[in-house]
Amino acid sequence: MLWSLIKIVLFVAMVASLTLGAGYLMESEGGVQVTVAGTEYTLGPLQSVIAALVLVVVLYAFFKLAGFLVALIRFINGDETALSRYFDRNRERKGFQALSEGMMALASGEARLAMAKAQKADKYLHRPELTDLLTAQAAEMAGDNRKAEEVYKRLLQNSDTRFVGVRGLMKQKLTAGDTDTALKLAERAFALKPKHTEVQDVLLRLQAEKADYEGARKTLAAKLKHGALPRDVYKRRDAVLALSQAKDVIDETKTIEAREAAIAANKSSPDLVPAAAMAARGYIAQGQKRHAIRVLKKAWEAQPHPDLAAAFAEIEPTETPAERVRRFGMLTAIKPDHRETRLLKAELNLAAEDFPAARRALGDLAEHEPDTRVLAIMAAVEKGEGASEAVVRGWLARALTAPRGPQWVCDKCHTIHADWTPICSNCGAFDTLSWTTPPQSETALPGGAGMLPLIVGAIEDKSGEAEAKPPAQADSAPASKTEIEDAETVEEKAK
Repeated sequence: MLWSLIKIVLFVAMVASLTLGAGYLMESEGGVQVTVAGTEYTLGPLQSVIAALVLVVVLYAFFKLAGFLVALIRFINGDETALSRYFDRNRERKGFQALSEGMMALASGEARLAMAKAQKADKYLHRPELTDLLTAQAAEMAGDNRKAEEVYKRLLQNSDTRFVGVRGLMKQKLTAGDTDTALKLAERAFALKPKHTEVQDVLLRLQAEKADYEGARKTLAAKLKHGALPRDVYKRRDAVLALSQAKDVIDETKTIEAREAAIAANKSSPDLVPAAAMAARGYIAQGQKRHAIRVLKKAWEAQPHPDLAAAFAEIEPTETPAERVRRFGMLTAIKPDHRETRLLKAELNLAAEDFPAARRALGDLAEHEPDTRVLAIMAAVEKGEGASEAVVRGWLARALTAPRGPQWVCDKCHTIHADWTPICSNCGAFDTLSWTTPPQSETALPGGAGMLPLIVGAIEDKSGEAEAKPPAQADSAPASKTEIEDAETVEEKAK
């Protein structure tokens, strides 16, 4: 430390002296006169600069020699590593310089140059925990996966770099699509560093994909324990995994376990629609209809959904349409202005052949929020009220080109799913499906699609007709029961 300080001080003094000397030369006219052993030497400005450079070289060589002599004296006095340390300092300086240049090349996207610098740094440093990591990343960037895998396997041999090697191999296997090996590597990486957030997420996703829901729930609990997940998000995702477990149990025909798992999932997250519907069906199978009603009402209050209405209908499967309208009143009274509630009331009244009530329930949805389901219901209402075939066909034609309405959509990649699943089938994200209206496609419809309603029939505005006169006073005769059922079939297919 003291020797380094002395060298720094001498270097600063030398630079200051050279600066003063250069200023003196600029001001003097003759040059520099040097007297050696009674003999005078006069140096011009150019000769003075050359002499100064020679002096710098001599001083540099002197300090190097002095450092070597100091190391030699220490070695003679018994310090066996003095000489090796003297030479290693130069090697380390060159090695770290090469390592720094390799990192800069990697950041600049020059993979081949980074690999060359890493090889040079390894030659001087002999520290593979540093140079191997740079080599592996450069090989991945260059597309040399075999070289990267070879380096990551070398990192496994050192306890300090074992996690880095396992994680690197795991990411390589994920890229190659070998999820079975990636899962084993993720489990090993998780055992080495259970607090690592990326490893937790990868392991959780792979366990869910492989239907290892029990292991996924343990991983999720570890995320909560280590503070990587808020408690409310944990409860929601744990309910999703519990629901997935329940579905597997149903597939194995273990109905008692399925009911218990579904009920547990619903208690963890009451707003999870699939869990609420499955839990209600479990209560229905046990004969506990009041519990089923309570579960569905609570879920409907959080988010009205057709699956909840279907489960609510299963509570009394033999009731008449009129009785069903009355019983559903306890459900539709929760959020009477919600779009799904209005559609449900319209469908119930449609089944009960109360067409004016169905029209009133729809209100202005056909004008402001038209989708396939709304327009199909309107076609059935018009059919039931005895409208002409042209009017019914007009509504059905609009339904063909209308948006589909709310569906299970992945929040991450916007892929549409027919049924709820814990894992997106497109991007593999966990718990990203939401019941929402997907963004409209920018693909243009065929040129004749916009003219289809005008070709097949006009659409009459009869929004206030139901209140103005009773159905018996309609211009056309009411449709037969068979025709009504046909329209309802169209509506069911449009859902």
